[in-house]
Amino acid sequence: MDEREFELINIIGGELGANQRDLSRQMNLSLGMTNMLIRRLITKGYLRIKQLNKKKVEYLLTPRGFSEKMRKSVRYTMKTIGSIGLIRRSISRLLSELYAEGTRKFYVLGSSDLTLLIEMVVREEVFQGSELVHVTEPLQAKGDGVLLVCREQSEPVALEGVRAVNVVEELAKDELFAGHLSPVPAGVLNG
Repeated sequence: MDEREFELINIIGGELGANQRDLSRQMNLSLGMTNMLIRRLITKGYLRIKQLNKKKVEYLLTPRGFSEKMRKSVRYTMKTIGSIGLIRRSISRLLSELYAEGTRKFYVLGSSDLTLLIEMVVREEVFQGSELVHVTEPLQAKGDGVLLVCREQSEPVALEGVRAVNVVEELAKDELFAGHLSPVPAGVLNG
C-alpha cells in the first residue's frame, strides 16, 4: 500500500458518507486519480462499496483494510518515535557543545514540540548551573546566553551581544539525524 492509498484509507476510515468529490478535495487530487485509488483499494480487498441509492454510495473499510491501516499506523508511529529519539540526541549534542563553550543560559524562542524536547534534554542531561528561559520575542534574550530559535525562518535573528542558534537548521546539518531524515508531521518543528 503506497502513501496515497494509506491516506485515502485513513480518510475513509474516519469519515462515513464521504463522496469521491470530498475525498479528492481532502487529498488535493483530481477526481480521476481519486477514483483510480478507490478502485485499486477495492481490487486489493481493502475497501468495499455499499450502494445507498441510485446515485449515492458509501465506502467501507474491509477487515483486511482495517488490519492494513492499523499495521501501517503502528509502523508510522514507531518510525516517528525513532525520529524523535534522533532529534533528542541531536539536541543533546548541540546543547553539550554550547555548554562546553561556556554557555550556561539558554533562551528558547518558539512554542512547539521541539521546545519540549529541549526542556527534556536540559532536565535529563548534566548541565550544572545552566538555566532555560522561554522567550516570546528575540529581544527578551540578554547578552549572557544563547538564543535557541525553534522555528524555521527566512531571516536570521540578529541581536547585539547575543548568539542565536536556529535549532531546526542545526538539526538538518547533524549527520546523525540527517541520514535518517524522513517527513516529520506538521507542527513538530515549527512553533
